[in-house]
Amino acid sequence: MRRREQPRAQLRRREVAARYAAGMYTLVIGNKNYSSWSLRPWILLREAGIPFEEQLLVFGDEGAWAPYRTRVPTGKVPALLDGDRLVWDSLGIAEYLAERHAGVWPTDPDARAWARCTAAEMHAGFGPLRAQCSMNVGIRVRLHDVTPALARDVARVDALWTEGLTRFGGPFLAGATFTAVDAFFAPVVFRAQTYGLPLGPAAAAYAARVLDRPSMRAWDAAAIAETFRDPPHDADCRAAGEWTADLRAV
Repeated sequence: MRRREQPRAQLRRREVAARYAAGMYTLVIGNKNYSSWSLRPWILLREAGIPFEEQLLVFGDEGAWAPYRTRVPTGKVPALLDGDRLVWDSLGIAEYLAERHAGVWPTDPDARAWARCTAAEMHAGFGPLRAQCSMNVGIRVRLHDVTPALARDVARVDALWTEGLTRFGGPFLAGATFTAVDAFFAPVVFRAQTYGLPLGPAAAAYAARVLDRPSMRAWDAAAIAETFRDPPHDADCRAAGEWTADLRAV
């Protein structure tokens, strides 16, 4: 004999079915204070006006992560769920969304080619920047040292941002609208704020504009409101430099 579902389970099942029928995505992310990879598709969806449901997995919560890892092959965030379809990796998510929604990449062919190459460069490179300047939205750090490798990465970011703004007229990297290439550099914008990275006038003005976007302000506020602390992330930041401020909620 088949056991009847509890009313709450029935309601949840109907909600999920309705969401999928409406084309609603679910984006699985990590903690907003730390998860740079999660920020990319999150802000892209917000800026593009694409509805989605957010599911946040707290780092270290094995009760939440264990079932997630059984489905997601990398065991990492972010991941996008579209009905029964799973899309993982931030670049894969961006391309998946671009096939279904206008405005993810620039419409101009030259700008689109540049944006794709630049986003791919960010996705695959900048190891010293990632290693020495781990994303930690709610703190401010005075770096002990700007290593030659880090200086090269920061100079490359400055050059790319300045090139895009000059070639395509701004105010965003590939033209008048926020696209996936901006989303891929959104974590670098937060890193520039946290570590006071040296940027030229055009790049610094761009970072300020992005930080002032409602979507970035919303992520920033949520990150600062988090009370969870990830010791490995914080240890990396303490190794990088002196903490001059910790704005995170107690």
